[in-house]
Amino acid sequence: MARGDLVIFDEALAKMIAGDWASTDEFWCAICDDTVTPIAAFATPVIGDFTQVGTDGIYVSGGINLGALSALVSEAAGVMTFDSATNPTWAQDANNDVDAYWGIIYNYTDAGKDCLCFVDLGGPVDMSGGDLTITFGALGLFTIASA
Repeated sequence: MARGDLVIFDEALAKMIAGDWASTDEFWCAICDDTVTPIAAFATPVIGDFTQVGTDGIYVSGGINLGALSALVSEAAGVMTFDSATNPTWAQDANNDVDAYWGIIYNYTDAGKDCLCFVDLGGPVDMSGGDLTITFGALGLFTIASA
């Protein structure tokens, strides 16, 4: 994997197709260290499987709200786009963690807090040395096109 690569968990694809998530469910982005390396094939990934960076600085456990599913998903010409108007940012703070490796997007509303996808931050990222911003691509986080 390379810095900036976004990978969807296999289980998340099944949940999307099965309609397991409600349009009102909120999706959040958490920052995690390298205690556990995420892989697409995790059987049932939930945010609790990963270790979020410490909260001694500006980081708040759980991360940042990206929005409700109804606002994150759109469809045009047979292409479903998952996108967020929020590029999550954590300000530099001397007490922030110095080992950010992964941005993990998950369903905050769901009781199990199922994970959707993860982005490689090219860690370790020192959040005490500067702001950390995840900037999503102009075409969205990901798309799914009909054949």
